[in-house]
Amino acid sequence: MTQPMTTPSATVGPYLAIGLTWEGGEFAVPADTPGAIWLRGTVFDGNGDPVPDAMVETWQADPDGRFDHPDDPRGAARHPGFTGFGRSHTDSGEYAICTLKPGRVPDGEGGLQAPHVDVSLFARGLLDRVVTRIYFADEAEANAEDVVLRGLPEDRRQTLLATPTDDGYRLDLHLQGDRETVFFAV
Repeated sequence: MTQPMTTPSATVGPYLAIGLTWEGGEFAVPADTPGAIWLRGTVFDGNGDPVPDAMVETWQADPDGRFDHPDDPRGAARHPGFTGFGRSHTDSGEYAICTLKPGRVPDGEGGLQAPHVDVSLFARGLLDRVVTRIYFADEAEANAEDVVLRGLPEDRRQTLLATPTDDGYRLDLHLQGDRETVFFAV
């Protein structure tokens, strides 16, 4: 008797590169834009291996804390070429998004959130995206005031802090394990 062939499971991957990414999707702003930075990192699975077929999607405010959307009550983003949205496929586990460092945005409680980038991560084995944030380690004062970061145990906050590099910042994303990134229920 012939064994039935294995069929793909009902997850969001590994088909992410077939239509969910596009050429230039990693550019939330053109690379030659003054102040452009690269957000880079590696997506790791629960075994600590790079995930070669994930997709990292980002959405963020501009350096003035404004979103590229007409409904932003503070006015739309004012940086030419800035979309606030990026999408990177992880060919070898690495993602890279060219963007501008975001400014602070209101937290809904009368304060300001620390500069951050919202991240959706899609990968094989997931039935839906997981959502996290990238904060910036060199924004210590703003990070200390951020309502989201303050709500996390100190050792877990570290999983969201990108460290400065020569051309921007780096934050590795861990789907599981001892170094698992904080993911939010949204």
